[in-house]
Amino acid sequence: MAIVSSLGLIFITCIVIWRACDGFEMASDYLGRNMKEGMKGATINAIGSSLPELFTTLFFLFVLKDRDGFSGGIGTTAGSAVFNAMIIPAVVIMAVIGKGIVDRIDVSKKVIKRDGISLILCELVLILLITDTTLYWYHGLVLMLLYGIYITYMLLSQGSGTVANEYEATANGGNRTVAFFKGDFATTVLGTEKINLAKAWILMLVSVFFIGIACYWLVAACEQFGDAIGMPVYFVSVVLASAATSVPDTIISWKDAMKGNYDDAVANALGSNIFDICFALGFPLFLFTLIYGPITMSPETLENVGQLRVLLLIITIVAFFIYLVPKAIKKSHGYFLIALYVLFVIYIILKGMESNLAVITSISEVLSSISNFFSGLF
Repeated sequence: MAIVSSLGLIFITCIVIWRACDGFEMASDYLGRNMKEGMKGATINAIGSSLPELFTTLFFLFVLKDRDGFSGGIGTTAGSAVFNAMIIPAVVIMAVIGKGIVDRIDVSKKVIKRDGISLILCELVLILLITDTTLYWYHGLVLMLLYGIYITYMLLSQGSGTVANEYEATANGGNRTVAFFKGDFATTVLGTEKINLAKAWILMLVSVFFIGIACYWLVAACEQFGDAIGMPVYFVSVVLASAATSVPDTIISWKDAMKGNYDDAVANALGSNIFDICFALGFPLFLFTLIYGPITMSPETLENVGQLRVLLLIITIVAFFIYLVPKAIKKSHGYFLIALYVLFVIYIILKGMESNLAVITSISEVLSSISNFFSGLF
């Protein structure tokens, strides 16, 4: 019964996050209306759609109050980064090419190089930074400073002389109270009026508030599910929490792709990963250790986290070359990305279950060997 109820709660949190994402997207579209294509996706959209990862990591630390449970935050952010790198581009490819809108997707190589290289560098820093079982406030500070450098570079590269774009949007209209209980926060805030600067900020804050509430229950559901099946919350967070918190990223990228904004769609996925690794992980780590002192993980947790970080780097590099090398992204690339993510999920589940089946164990050992080899390099 606990398994069913926890999965049901995770499903409900996904719906709430999804509905709140619609309002957030409208607000971010208005606030980023003057940004160049590829810039809004990597900054405003990426930060907003990655707030679930930030809230989830905060709740894993401050609500569960389990210092070794910080691995749940790492699992969520790293697992979400894998999801973003594999599934979001695949969804974009299938949504656009699969429906016959176009036969291939052209993404700016400049955007791929800018965000892809930045992401790989952030992941390398993460690997070099977390090498011991004890984490201090300065570990989080380094990650946050890294994100500050990235955002500063993005803002400076935006340049000047952009022309203001006309942006008019209204909500669905109707009764505000009814809309609220339906999760239509855009109608709750705007009613039938057009969006403006003040209402955009209000809508964004309302959306973020409900995303935060959903993430609180998501953490509780993951803990309940892990207890019910006897699996550490770390492994549950890598698969379930990461997928649930990636709902906004997926929806925003899908909508951008349907509008033909392919640069923003891909930049959102890559920019979200940079935010996840640097800020969604760095800020909770910095804040918690500053208040309660260092976090000490068990050697087993450190080993699992180490393998996940290296796998994340490998997958990111593979995805980077998939985006960069071909002249255009095709449907076959989407199938390959999905297959790669399925293998990743299987590996995580098997690690969590500690299966003794010969074939299954051999798969885990191969992937573990690859992770350990790259860990030795760094």
